[in-house]
Amino acid sequence: MELVACVGRNDERTKSFAAQHGGVPFTDLDKMIDAEAPDLVIATLPPYARHGEIEHVASRGIHLLVEKPIALDRAAAEQMVSAVEQAGVVAAIGFMYRFGSAVLRWRELDTGPVGLYVGGYYCNALHAHWWRARALSGGQILEQAIHQVDLIRHLVGEPDSVYARYSNLFRKDVERYDVEDVSAIVFGYGDGRIASLTASNIAVPGVWHKEWSIMAERMTGRFTSWDQAILTRTKGDVSSETVNGGTDPFIGQLDDVATAIVEKRQPYIPLSEGMKTLGLALAAIRSADEGRELRLAD
Repeated sequence: MELVACVGRNDERTKSFAAQHGGVPFTDLDKMIDAEAPDLVIATLPPYARHGEIEHVASRGIHLLVEKPIALDRAAAEQMVSAVEQAGVVAAIGFMYRFGSAVLRWRELDTGPVGLYVGGYYCNALHAHWWRARALSGGQILEQAIHQVDLIRHLVGEPDSVYARYSNLFRKDVERYDVEDVSAIVFGYGDGRIASLTASNIAVPGVWHKEWSIMAERMTGRFTSWDQAILTRTKGDVSSETVNGGTDPFIGQLDDVATAIVEKRQPYIPLSEGMKTLGLALAAIRSADEGRELRLAD
């Protein structure tokens, strides 16, 4: 795979990016497409800055890998998914956790159904200006913890209910910071299974800490990243397997998208998965805003 071009709104920053990473810099999307005829566009626009570019790229017959979250609301997500489906292009959403060695290994094993998922996402940074504004980023649940919301869908299944709380406890003195710095989500399933996820932006500065534990019928997993886990069989002969893979899930997803283009098949994580995961994250935010458990069928 070769980086042939990059497009940005700011000419100076776009040229700086190209000088560092390669490719021809452009500030006009159509001029880039006409000049370079790329096979794939990786769309890294922040969610607030997406105004039809993804749909337009699809209409030009170009394949897409889109950074999460797909959008800030369901209507915009549906519009993107509809556009790529009508265009018939390969389009994937950037939930790279699914490509981690430990996650892939769990999926290979005879674990039985998952009964409990307990996850956490903790950091401590002011991030970019737009990240701190709920109207622009959607908040930490939508912009960061959504990775594990997606893992819950991927490893546990589609929940029936959600209850959530969030608050801005310790960032009130930061100008234009109105997103949460602590949150907790509980997803419920009709058969009694439970998935929970907590997140914070008040943890160790400069560290992005991700962890989750899974208790299934025949196995437990303690994950310290997408690549590292201890998987323990709990039925029959109790034994543990340590996964310490060196997989780069970003490269793994790029390879999958490239192969999907060549083989003319769906990618491992199609853009429609981004819309479904967005729906769960938005439901959690709505639950917190309304102070009640939501039935997801409502």
